Amino acid sequence: MKLIIAIIQPEELPAVKEELLKRNIYKFTITNARGQGKEIPVQEVYRGISHEITLLKKVRLEIAVNDEFVDAVVEAVTVVAKKEGDKGRGKIFILPIDDCIRLRTGEKGSEAIG
Repeated sequence: MKLIIAIIQPEELPAVKEELLKRNIYKFTITNARGQGKEIPVQEVYRGISHEITLLKKVRLEIAVNDEFVDAVVEAVTVVAKKEGDKGRGKIFILPIDDCIRLRTGEKGSEAIG
């Protein structure tokens, strides 16, 4: 079992979600995030005052899957987010999961992930 964390651009979320659904990945969590990578800070004007925005808007996807689905998830995210020459496309982290317990039934392990 693995936990896949993907940090992507907000505008790519609908396409990534569509790619995940095509690969039968239905269970994931999405949160808004802010971060800084190699992107140049953005200048924004608010009420006539210029501000430097160093933490840019990102989307964080968390997807817990059984080992056989890891490649499908990585492919779904990279097919959308990978663009040559663009900085700040995002990152994918793959972490091991020791255990998973479904609260409703008490199932454990790979059966609980689904």
